Amino acid sequence: MIVYNITIKIDPAIEEAWLQWQQQEHIPDIMASGQFSQWKMFRLLEQDDTDGLTFVIQYFAPTMENYYRYIDEFAPVLRQKAFDKWGNSFIAFRTVMEVVN
Repeated sequence: MIVYNITIKIDPAIEEAWLQWQQQEHIPDIMASGQFSQWKMFRLLEQDDTDGLTFVIQYFAPTMENYYRYIDEFAPVLRQKAFDKWGNSFIAFRTVMEVVN
């Protein structure tokens, strides 16, 4: 199992609208790619939120091939949609992990 992990710091002014957009539009669009079997969203606690709130969204793919297909065929358009909607109100860091147990 492969975990595509996205850590996102957002401007507190957009929190409510951003969360709604994630849950109603962006995450469903990513899941509609058919490359992930499930997802989870977290808010980091015990963080200095002065510069923004930090969220983590994890998408679970059965294989690296599923992850690569998502990155090649779907990610560019979906990332652009996020930038078009939110501009510089967020930053995202992406990592890929493998479940070992």
